[in-house]
Amino acid sequence: MAFMAKRLLSTSLRWQTSSNGLARLLFRPQHQHVYGKSLHVTSVRGIELPLSGYEILDYEQERKQFTLQAPEYYNFVRDYLDQWAHAEQNGLRQTKTPAFWWVDTDGKKEMKLSFQDLSAISKRVANALIGGCGLARQDKVIIILPRIPEWWFLHLACIRADITPSSGTMLLRSNDIKHRLKLSKAKCIITTPSMVQYVDEVANQSEDLKTKVVVGSVSETSPGWKNYQQLVENAAADFECVNTKSSDPMMLFFTSGTTGAPKMALHTHSSYGYGHFTTGRYMLQLKPESIVWNLSDTGWAKCAWSSFFVPWIKGACVFIHNAHQFDPVDVLNKLSKYPITHLCSAPTGLRLMVQQKLEDFKFKALYYTIAAGEPLNPELLQMWKRGTGLDIYEGYGQTETTVVCCRPPNLIYKPESTGKSAPGVDVQIVDDDGNIVDRGTEGNISIRCKPVRPVGLFAGYLNEPEKTAASFRGDFYLLGDRGYMDEDDYVYFVGRADDIIISSGYRIGPFEVESALLEHPAVTESAVVSSPDEIRGEVVKAFITLSNEYKESDQEKLSLEIQNFVKSQTAPYKYPRKIEFVKELPKTISGKIRRVELRNKEWNM
Repeated sequence: MAFMAKRLLSTSLRWQTSSNGLARLLFRPQHQHVYGKSLHVTSVRGIELPLSGYEILDYEQERKQFTLQAPEYYNFVRDYLDQWAHAEQNGLRQTKTPAFWWVDTDGKKEMKLSFQDLSAISKRVANALIGGCGLARQDKVIIILPRIPEWWFLHLACIRADITPSSGTMLLRSNDIKHRLKLSKAKCIITTPSMVQYVDEVANQSEDLKTKVVVGSVSETSPGWKNYQQLVENAAADFECVNTKSSDPMMLFFTSGTTGAPKMALHTHSSYGYGHFTTGRYMLQLKPESIVWNLSDTGWAKCAWSSFFVPWIKGACVFIHNAHQFDPVDVLNKLSKYPITHLCSAPTGLRLMVQQKLEDFKFKALYYTIAAGEPLNPELLQMWKRGTGLDIYEGYGQTETTVVCCRPPNLIYKPESTGKSAPGVDVQIVDDDGNIVDRGTEGNISIRCKPVRPVGLFAGYLNEPEKTAASFRGDFYLLGDRGYMDEDDYVYFVGRADDIIISSGYRIGPFEVESALLEHPAVTESAVVSSPDEIRGEVVKAFITLSNEYKESDQEKLSLEIQNFVKSQTAPYKYPRKIEFVKELPKTISGKIRRVELRNKEWNM
């Protein structure tokens, strides 16, 4: 039955795992000073769920005392989603917000679903995967779908049935699909009619692929495809969730390929399905009445972060707009029309938004903006604040982890910093041998994984033990990023480990130079890499795409102007001694700039 904690006292915080897997907060009063909001919880099958908002009382205290330990058996769908469904059924989820709110491309069609709806749908889809597709426990399935409800239904069903899904973006083509089929040994692929031709071009090259499923109709000229809707309609409604171990494989994510061929990062039922509890509490700070809109593509881990696990762990609503491409004006219009409380975007998207007349848009409910995926520059923070009155908070992590560092509202802002390590994660800066370096000294951003491995750390790169081992040094997992930490534990990102430029003994991170370049009105996008130099060994080179107003400018004069501008914005030794104007920059299918391609071109590799 429900109860209300009348007052939250200053506390010593610890988290405890209940018998079937959920973490709960235990309050042990130490002092009589009262602050924060009341915490409304309910007990369902012995599990306690927070049913109304609360504040993080003391971020520093929680960083010191928070621990999260996965139980032996755990399943996200059974132990969170189904429990929120039970809470709804018993009238204990005290908010009118749905669990899932989907809007079609043109905004004319909407779908709102409760946790009870999601629970029921995922059971039927799980039966379709097993009975209709012939899949068994821990079989792998590749899902290439846009932002349509079936993407969410299928992932819930896979987790419920202990089938391992791997998402792919709609930008994949035949060679990409062939690589994924070969590496994953997937037995099933599920996609839309527009992708059928790309799959069929390579499907016969995979010995493991047995079943092809299309969401939508497919022409008679493409035999061998099963129809998703028919499979679901013919499936039974009841399904008993598989009793998975927390260490069992749950999901595969292909890395972005920024510095090489994509690898398969394997996550377990605990690493994402349980570890993202921390992401929800500290990075996004969600509560059941929150409505979260994350702009990430379905093909990438960020979608699993903020459009799947994190909101539903916290009992919040996932908002989805099935946009075919990013349109900053359309995003701003949606924020003005719908009661979205949390917006999650890459800084690139926010930079395009601040170029609009923000004062013309009145957000209906937005109060929390979070940026992730690339570092923030202070100018963007200032422009968003001036235009909207809102701050941008920051989260840092990668496909292989849950939240590593974040800067929540109750943490003092330091310019250029990504914040501090998330509670439960011991972030250190180490050298190439895994030794902790002095504060203020640049090194490898890492997570301590011995003697206790963080719950949110991936299991490894599937079928690639050497690449997995290469990510660890001593007691630490190396994230592949360079940075430093100050005396107050704030972490500063410098750049990818293999992107660092060493010129005349100076170590230069591309991000600092690119941030300065973006402040010049001529620069739309830039990529900074090393270029060979007889005297300095290597120098900074910038590849730049120009804004429309500067495309006809004298390039020699403009290069000099931009160089002097950068010198005025950051340390002079960092300015790009070489500049090349290009029509476009090479990018991965997720939109990340492939500096490696530009760097290899410079060095004739």
